[in-house]
Amino acid sequence: MGEAQERVAALLAEHDPTTTDRLEFLRARFDAGLAWVHFPVGLGGLSAPRAMQQEVDEALTAAGAPDNNPRRIGIGLGMAAPTILAYGTGEQHRLLRPLWTGEEVWCQLFSEPGAGSDLAALATRARRDGDDWVVTGQKVWTSSAHNARWAILVARTDPDVPKHAGLTYFVCDMTAPGVEVRPLRQITGEAEFNEVFLTDVRIPDSARLGEIGDGWRVAQTTLMNERVAIGSRSSAREAGMVGVVAETWRAHPDRRTAAAHDQLLGLWVEAEALRLAGVRLRQQLAAGAPGPEGSAMKLGFARLSQALSGFEVEFLAEDGLRYDDWTLRRPELVDFTGRGPGYRYLRAKGNSIEGGTSEVLRNIIAERVLGLPAEPRVDKDVPWKDLPR
Repeated sequence: MGEAQERVAALLAEHDPTTTDRLEFLRARFDAGLAWVHFPVGLGGLSAPRAMQQEVDEALTAAGAPDNNPRRIGIGLGMAAPTILAYGTGEQHRLLRPLWTGEEVWCQLFSEPGAGSDLAALATRARRDGDDWVVTGQKVWTSSAHNARWAILVARTDPDVPKHAGLTYFVCDMTAPGVEVRPLRQITGEAEFNEVFLTDVRIPDSARLGEIGDGWRVAQTTLMNERVAIGSRSSAREAGMVGVVAETWRAHPDRRTAAAHDQLLGLWVEAEALRLAGVRLRQQLAAGAPGPEGSAMKLGFARLSQALSGFEVEFLAEDGLRYDDWTLRRPELVDFTGRGPGYRYLRAKGNSIEGGTSEVLRNIIAERVLGLPAEPRVDKDVPWKDLPR
């Protein structure tokens, strides 16, 4: 019996998932080092190869063990946790256990009006006041802010230096005085996202991640993990949007044409190529060598999702244009494939914005993968306070 199997067997012997409270089981799993095995011992891991995780997950699933609802807490798992691990102090590492069990939901306070794609241009200010920082500004497109207990936040702490150099990274208590969350209604009628207003919010210096002025470098860790998390989802053939559209095709033989067949076949092949690229990305992650493929995967996912949803609406003609309900909803989970073709078409429009715009991702691929010259930057050596806004 391998190490993973031995540890899973020991956990199950002490905590029978059929009789143990769900939260109690998840806490025990974290303490046993079986949450994310590549994390250090004491932080939910075993300092083991990441490849062991799949073996652990499959064994626990087979035993009927509960999961931690990873889609609901995806921002915490995929973005906050690796950043806290990389830059957090011992005290900050205490945040990892309730993050992983789902007891505390996290959100990401990065995007701003006027600085969505250009994160380094953000204007939310953090001013030092004794042992605290006083933060004032506005964030936008914030998923899960209405459910979040904690947020990862980037703010400007020095306006007198070039924009990339004057940022600092914090953990923000979403229940602190001065934090206001407002729903942001989307084209679908839903309000998955939020605006977050920060008015003189006090954050202790002990909640800072990384050095003062090093927020850009810390944020890159978060963003790289975000794109990997988005781009490396499901590996099953015909999972996600391509599966939904393929099923629509099979259900309506009367609507088929030769041109539509060729178009769908091209999209299906593209989806399969993307799926296999995701397999390679996960293998690289397991080997501890993530590359820029996460950005390429996210870009490909957005483009393909929009193409497939557009195909479905055209294929169904007038039936594809019907919409079910415009009532304002506040879903906890992003639903790319649910409800109906009209909803899927509208929701897919956000894919090229959320998690890094397609324009930004193309720049990353051009510069880091293809080695093309970087775009000319006229603001590189200019203090942020002197930049036109």
